[in-house]
Amino acid sequence: MGGRGGFAAAGAWVFAWLALWSWSTLAVAGPNLEAVGPAAPPTQDSSAKLGLDLSALSEDGLFGPRDGRRALDYEFCIPQGEYTWAQVAAIDPSAKAMAGSRGRIGCGPDQVLVLGNTHQPGFAAVLQALVRLPFIQRIEPAWFE
Repeated sequence: MGGRGGFAAAGAWVFAWLALWSWSTLAVAGPNLEAVGPAAPPTQDSSAKLGLDLSALSEDGLFGPRDGRRALDYEFCIPQGEYTWAQVAAIDPSAKAMAGSRGRIGCGPDQVLVLGNTHQPGFAAVLQALVRLPFIQRIEPAWFE
């Protein structure tokens, strides 16, 4: 297919449509918290892993003044590998893997930095499910400067 408007142009539209469909599906469905089993009450050990103050957040996961509300971004490290990433991605739709970056949290050479945020349905349950994963050592705020 040659010329303008060939497969390359159609491919870009298809990709954009699929990305929008995927995002809207996640926004309606929310995170898959069943991926880690039934919710258990937070333990002292799992609560210690969470370096975020959730009390300052609204129901929709935002903080700050009414005219400047924003999501709380967070970061954590996971071991490299498809299995660990699949578990995290199933729990946290906001998660983005940042391979090659250590982040402020200081991921090691055999780890992948993951960024997420609280502007999502059930953000507190998402964070509690993440800290229950044995390979996540801690979750800290991410400060972008």
